[in-house]
Amino acid sequence: MTQMKILTEADLRAVVSLDLEAVDCVESAFHALATKAVAMPPILRLDIPEYRGEVDVKTAYVPGIEGFAIKISPGFFDNPKIGLPSTNGMMVLLSSRTGLVQALLLDNGYLTDVRTAAAGAVAAKHLARKDASVAAVLGAGMQAKLQLQALALVRPIREARIWARDHAKAEAAADELAEKLGIPVTAVSDAKAAVSGAHVIITTTPSVTPILKAEWLEKGQHVTAMGSDAEHKNEIEPAAIGRADLYVADSLAQTRRLGELHHAIEAGVVGAGRDFPELGQIIAGQRPGRADAAQITIADLTGTGIQDTAIATLAFTRANAADAGTTFES
Repeated sequence: MTQMKILTEADLRAVVSLDLEAVDCVESAFHALATKAVAMPPILRLDIPEYRGEVDVKTAYVPGIEGFAIKISPGFFDNPKIGLPSTNGMMVLLSSRTGLVQALLLDNGYLTDVRTAAAGAVAAKHLARKDASVAAVLGAGMQAKLQLQALALVRPIREARIWARDHAKAEAAADELAEKLGIPVTAVSDAKAAVSGAHVIITTTPSVTPILKAEWLEKGQHVTAMGSDAEHKNEIEPAAIGRADLYVADSLAQTRRLGELHHAIEAGVVGAGRDFPELGQIIAGQRPGRADAAQITIADLTGTGIQDTAIATLAFTRANAADAGTTFES
């Protein structure tokens, strides 16, 4: 007889939140990616262009972890027009020893939201200036809000600006974040003005044309780009990769194929075979991170299966400790 736990979004929200433990969980996953024989196949993606839809399937096995997750993550970007969230999804956690299903995590994309925001915090922790206190967020959706909250866990943020194509949405996000974080958060109608003087810039959109120009970048700035998780998406002008003193990938194999780096390679800004450090290598001390306060740094986050296995394992462990969810026997 085998047992399987079913955890709803409500169950998961009760046991997992965007906190320093979630950040540590994702940081450990990146460390493992650099130091262990992780098995992480390329992302499987299904595009449904007539509905501006895409479905990503991600997974990874980490030696020493009892389970591995397979995540199905749809993004249908016209959904808000009909009152539905643009992202959704679920995870299946299986035993690394037997392959049996341990848990079905019906999170509606919640765990992906948390681990993606946590990855942004990890990138800022290792690449942004220690005294970074002014943030600019391009985008005003769920991930924009969570990225700023996550950043505030690892840097002394005292002021933030939000830019979005829909200014009303930026204003609503700014009001919500100001109340939540207790700092001034301003909706800015011009993207260039939003990033001027910012110490950390975070791009959080599904844009297919660059919203951050290379010429806007200033000494000492750190950019976390997390929207470009498919070949056609492009938030950062390719020349920005050439301008950066330090470019860091979450997975170089992925960013060469579908991240901001992919566009810089296509544009001839950098060579296709050029080596760049991965975030896990910097965390593990294998490669140097920011060398001085004047460097421009860019983190290209495309989302990795190892992050999903890490957050799913954390959720399952916490759910068991709290006796959350419903257990089925078969």
